Amino acid sequence: MGRPNYKIGDMIVLKSGLTRTAKADMRCRIASILPNDHGHVQYRVRFEAENFERRITEADIDTGESPSRLSPEVVAKSDGAEPWLKFSSIRTGK
Repeated sequence: MGRPNYKIGDMIVLKSGLTRTAKADMRCRIASILPNDHGHVQYRVRFEAENFERRITEADIDTGESPSRLSPEVVAKSDGAEPWLKFSSIRTGK
């Protein structure tokens, strides 16, 4: 329970009853990952219709509705993208 399961920029769905917004507005984006509070991972999230951020714990996230975080290796293999900086192509003057 000590490691974050989501990363900055992930869209998540909060459990019902945590906000007064409609069901369609339960989706929010993770703005930052906060330090652990006695073993509970905390996130700062923002709804698109609001101009402020909320602090939630990982227990507030509906894991059935929210996509789980993929490891960076899986994401890199699936998208086929190359790094923007290629060290082998850098040339230095003599």
